[in-house]
Order: sequence, then structure tokens, then C-alpha cells
Amino acid sequence: MSTHVRHPIWLPALKAADARTFASLYAVESFARATVSSVIPIQAYEILHNEQIVSILYTVVAMLGLSVTLFMPMLIRRFARRWVYTAGACLLAIGSLFFVTDTLAGQLAGMLCRVMGASALSITLNLYIMDHIRKTDFMQAESLRMAWSMLAWTGGPTLGIFLYTRFGIYAAHGAVAVFAMALLALFWTYRLGDNPSIRPGKTRPANPLANIGRFIAQPRLRLAWLIAFGRSCFWTTFFVYGPLFMVITGEGKLAGGLLVSAGNALLFMAIFWGKAGKRFGGRRTMTFAYFAMSATLLAAGFVGETAPLLTGAFLLCGAFFTIALDALGSTAFMRSVRSYERSQMAAVYRTYLDFSELTPPLVYSVVLAFFGLGSVFVTLGLLAAVCGFVTWRYLPKSL
Repeated sequence: MSTHVRHPIWLPALKAADARTFASLYAVESFARATVSSVIPIQAYEILHNEQIVSILYTVVAMLGLSVTLFMPMLIRRFARRWVYTAGACLLAIGSLFFVTDTLAGQLAGMLCRVMGASALSITLNLYIMDHIRKTDFMQAESLRMAWSMLAWTGGPTLGIFLYTRFGIYAAHGAVAVFAMALLALFWTYRLGDNPSIRPGKTRPANPLANIGRFIAQPRLRLAWLIAFGRSCFWTTFFVYGPLFMVITGEGKLAGGLLVSAGNALLFMAIFWGKAGKRFGGRRTMTFAYFAMSATLLAAGFVGETAPLLTGAFLLCGAFFTIALDALGSTAFMRSVRSYERSQMAAVYRTYLDFSELTPPLVYSVVLAFFGLGSVFVTLGLLAAVCGFVTWRYLPKSL
């Protein structure tokens, strides 16, 4: 009958994606990554029995992961964002299979899968955010995303250590696979579509080296990269050398997990930092956060192994200020990147995470050959001071 209409009632209408959509995706993803964030460095140390070699292992993984990140725009253009995001979630689960072998080869493969999965998830999620969130709302959206991930980064590391010490390696890494599959289910439930307007045009270079050149040629993007690199170096150091510091100084594995969880518990302050950025401006807030972070790290380095718990307290203070950069830092990139090259520039921008996992272990492996473990925090404190100066000098007041 011509008047008969079949309504697709089996497809429930979903409201348009908003800040809460991406906050929920990031929260579940955070559970998948945070659960073993403290387990992985301890597991590597138990295999290698040397913190300097652990640093070298992280350096090798970061170098391999960097190449994958640079080629991500080609994968997104070939397979579409939703499939790259799906692959990223699956790689987190596959990494768990390698970790449970409890061998050096398995550790390397598992860490590489973890880095590649995180890269795919980060780049595609940032593209979705820039596609659905207005530029004027980036600061609030990013602070909400950080705040929602607080539960994961607070309870995840302690949960992972508890499962690892109480029930063994299969329980700890099995939890990661469960969270990864939950992330996949949630993502497909939201049915986020690819917007053709942000795909790179045919005249845009696909060569990763050409993309790097385009990125470096834009001062605002270079500055956004440095801001992200500096704060990510803190978290790399905090997640890897925080637990190692507690184990080596005799405080134990659980103390390492609690330290990381306590630092991540402060993520709820992202809402506060978001309001502070709106009230005082992004440049002032981020500059203050960098210099305050530098001071606490230098204090932690000078106390060092003489008072491990006091050193841990200084590291927690550093985490508090770093969260300001988590909440506000990415807005420098999102407000500066041109819409027609978001995919290419997002991939290059994402290399800050790869370099933050590559550079600190490489530098620390040299520093540790001459000084004690506290020198790691002093080195990071000096970097934070440099980032703070550059942020104050070059970040526009209008941000």
C-alpha cells in the first residue's frame, strides 16, 4: 500500500554527541590503560632486575610506537576513523595476551601493542572531539574529560597491583581485556560517524615527513606540542619511576600502586583548573602550573631516597599542578589547527606522547649511570621550568 509507512523503531534515536559522550569513552579507556600502569614497570623490573635496563626497554618501545603514530593518518584515510578506533581497543586486549607470557619478548610485544592501541584511540578521539565540540567549549570539555577519568586513574593502578600480587598475572591483565571490550561496546553504541569535512583533501600530503614539516612550520602548533610534551613527561616519570622508587627504597609494591592512585585521585581537580583557566586565562594558569610543578619536582629530587614518603608527597604535589596542564593544555592545539588538516596534524601532535615515553627513559638511563634515583626528578623539574618560561613568553594572552 502506498500509504503504509514502516518506521525503524528498532533503531533508537541517539542524541548528538557532546562533552559527556567523549568523557565517558575516555573514562572507560582510562580503566583499560590505568589498571596495569603500575604493574608493567614492576613486571619489567622483575624480568630485567635493573632500573637502567628498564629505561632502555621503554625507550625501544617508544621508538617503535612513534613510527606507528606518524602513519596513523594514512590508516585513518584508508580504513576510516571508526575502524582505527576499534583496532586501538583490540590492541589493548591483545597486549594482555603477550604480557601474561611473563617473558622479555612478551613484555616487549605487550608494551608495543599498548602504545599502538593508545595512539589509535587518542588520535581518533581527538578528531571526534574537534568535530563535535565548539572551539569556545574546548576548555570545559577537556576539563570534564579529565575529571571523569579520575575514578579510573585513581582505582585502576591499585586494583592492578592488588590483582597482580593477590591473584597473579592473569587476573591483572585479564581485567584490561574486559575493560577494552567494554570500551568497544560503548563506542559502537554511540554510533559516531566520520565527518568528511575533516578528512584531508587529495592535495594534502600523505607522507608523514611532509606532515611533520607542515606542523613545524606553524609556531602555535609547535608551542602546543611543547606544552603537551612537558606535562606528559611528568606522567611518564610518575607512572614508571614512582612505583620503582617505592620498590627500590623498600616501601613495597603496594606503596607504588597507592602513590600512583593517589596522584590520579587528584584528577577531579581538573574541573577546578578548568574554571581557573576561564577566570585567569590559559596562559597565566598553565605558566603557574609549570613553575609550581618544577619547584615540587626539585624538592622531591633533593630529598630523594633519604625520606621516601616525603619524596612521594612532593611528587603528589607535582601531580596536582600537572592536572592543570591536562585540563587546559590541549586547547592550545585544538584552537590552532586548521580544520582541513586535522587528521595529519593530530597525528604529529600525538607524537608528544611517544616522545614523552621515549625521551625521559633515554635521558634517565644516562643520568642514573652517575647519580641516584632522585636525579630523575631533578632532571624533570628543570624541563618543567623551561616549559613554563616558553609558555609564558609565547602563548597568546587570548587563549
